[in-house]
Amino acid sequence: MADAVQTPETAGAAQAERTAGPVSPPARPQQSHRRDEQAVSQFIERFAAQLTEAGMQRMSARVFAALLASDSGTLTSAELGERLQVSPAAISGAIRYLSQVNMVGREREPGSRRDRYRVHSDQWYEALTQRDNMMTRWEGALREGVSALGTGSPAGRRVAETLAFFEFVQGELGGLLERWREHRDKLRAEYEADAPEK
Repeated sequence: MADAVQTPETAGAAQAERTAGPVSPPARPQQSHRRDEQAVSQFIERFAAQLTEAGMQRMSARVFAALLASDSGTLTSAELGERLQVSPAAISGAIRYLSQVNMVGREREPGSRRDRYRVHSDQWYEALTQRDNMMTRWEGALREGVSALGTGSPAGRRVAETLAFFEFVQGELGGLLERWREHRDKLRAEYEADAPEK
């Protein structure tokens, strides 16, 4: 069989194929971070409704959920008002409550007079720690009640059992929070490992 006739074009292509070396696999596309704002808004309202049913003030619950759902974890009063479609006064009252229960913090923007509100990364841990301190105060009051009522009366036994419950929960809480810190650190390490390269 006769050799194929090489034209200048085919000769150039053959030379490029010989010198190019192995072809690298295509680069792995990085995962893009896209938000469905309607779905995010629905989550904020649904989670806020659950917090409200649990006893939190409705506006405070909405503000907390909005901060929780923001990538930075920080928003200004104006940004919160725009996202939730409420007045600055409503935001101010909600922030006051959330600050009192240590669920958000306030910080000043550098070179600006505007405050930014930040949700604590360990907000549930902080809330439980506050509850631990509260239970200590409750226990003191309950001991006084047991002493006043006496354990021989039905009311005294009821109060004594309430005291025993809080003492039990508080005793278990320390170990529970320690296990949570260990689990949280593992989760954060996994998030860092799975994060796309910038």
